[in-house]
Amino acid sequence: MQRLLVGVWLVLSCALARADNIFVQSVEFASNDGEYYLSATFNIGLTPPVENALNKGVPLYFVVEFELIYPRWYTLYFLNKRIAGFEQTYRLNYNALTRQYRLSYGVLQQSFDTLTDALDVLGGIREQRVLTDSRLDEGRAYEAQVRMRLDPTRLPKPLQVYAFGSSMWDVSSSWFRWTVRP
Repeated sequence: MQRLLVGVWLVLSCALARADNIFVQSVEFASNDGEYYLSATFNIGLTPPVENALNKGVPLYFVVEFELIYPRWYTLYFLNKRIAGFEQTYRLNYNALTRQYRLSYGVLQQSFDTLTDALDVLGGIREQRVLTDSRLDEGRAYEAQVRMRLDPTRLPKPLQVYAFGSSMWDVSSSWFRWTVRP
């Protein structure tokens, strides 16, 4: 089994210029048997209002987004060609009766006793298939980017109004970008 590692590992310190609540700790973009897989680790920190709402039973939806593009300099990068994209939504909620946090993805659910454990599992994307080799040309440089964010549009309506106007509800990472050469 031949494994081509076309990845990037990065460890970020908490002292960044932008006050992100989610940090990209590591990213691996690897090829295996003609398909490309994405693995990423995020360090997630919730702001006090977001954590308070979660502990009062408000479900939080987190979205992981990935894009692979072929940059076109001759269009000043406005019309880049999108090669592949991936979006995955997770639901995190707290059950006061059982005193457990529940993390859901589709029909899969997992319960945790502490918020820290739930956020650790939420922050790990493991070998998610994103595309096949046939869509990439050898020798070309592609740009990949990944991020995680809290989706405020999935909050209850009264909180949406508050969330869109408050920086305390902006729980997201910056786009982490790297170059991929197959």
